[in-house]
Amino acid sequence: MSFAPDVTEIIARARADLRMGVPIVLTGPDGALVMAAETLEAQRLADLRALGGAPVLAITARRAETLKARAYDDDLARVILPPDVSLPWVLGVADPADDLKSPMKGPLRTSREGPADLHRVALSLTKSARLLPAAIVLPLTDPLGFAAANALTVVNAALAGPLLAASPQPHPVVSARLPVEAHEAGRLHIFRPEDGGEEHYAFEIGSPARDKPVLARLHSACFTGDVMGSLKCDCGPQLRGALAQMGAEGAGVLLYLNQEGRGIGLANKMRAYSLQDQGFDTVEANHRLGFEDDERDFKLGARILTSMGFSAVRLLTNNPRKIAMMEKNGIAVVERVPLKVGETHHNRGYLATKAAKSGHLL
Repeated sequence: MSFAPDVTEIIARARADLRMGVPIVLTGPDGALVMAAETLEAQRLADLRALGGAPVLAITARRAETLKARAYDDDLARVILPPDVSLPWVLGVADPADDLKSPMKGPLRTSREGPADLHRVALSLTKSARLLPAAIVLPLTDPLGFAAANALTVVNAALAGPLLAASPQPHPVVSARLPVEAHEAGRLHIFRPEDGGEEHYAFEIGSPARDKPVLARLHSACFTGDVMGSLKCDCGPQLRGALAQMGAEGAGVLLYLNQEGRGIGLANKMRAYSLQDQGFDTVEANHRLGFEDDERDFKLGARILTSMGFSAVRLLTNNPRKIAMMEKNGIAVVERVPLKVGETHHNRGYLATKAAKSGHLL
């Protein structure tokens, strides 16, 4: 009998630690102390310097490209910290907020020696914690001893890496009747992923047959558009338009996936908005932050539909990637139903970028 947490539970603990600014320890063939750049405090940085060694700041290749730093590891760069490293320096490299104000961050020296496996896992953890994808990594000669002495969470990198890259299985929690404006016969289903992440929702209208294609929509959470009525995107009109069409047909399923800002979280989305105010488009802003164009996991939607008994959909979408992901994960898309609503003079450029750089059919 053991009450010890398994690897998935340890990852959830490590994610919470990093968000709080608490370091973690990664183990593998080697070991390392990891601290998220965004939540780093001056005292912990001073303590890190006192340890000696050769700490680096791991950043993604996207961020490295902006900073003109060499990414010898292809998908990431290990920026060597200067001997007199300060907190503003670390934050300046990690956060693009003042890139235009202070464009010369370097020249930055990057490491090309040794493996980058621990650094890769460190970045995956910061991303999954919805933090800026940047982490200080310091090699440790006795990682388990150091962790025990400082009561730090220990994560086995070899086991955690594949889990962080995989799509967590969402499990049904509860469902209840929920009449809405679009249709009185509504039912909200709550799904909780096994990795301790944010819950996702499925809103079912009517009683759609499980042996026929259902009118469905994969909608990513958008607090600014869905709740606040933002004019910078078309999310709110798409949400209401999809529900209205399902209500008119008397049946449908809308999946509301908590993947704000194309999967980077609301805080990073607001950072992207700030960069857009400086003249960058959506994709350019994401890249400057260190993210890919789209970090969402649409496999979650396919798994939820399957668990509800659906195997085929008429998909309300303008995004070909959603269609490909559904079909790749066992959901047949028998029809693409366009959803062209919500264009304003505020979001015209945003929609043009989606069409030109993300392949949306607009």
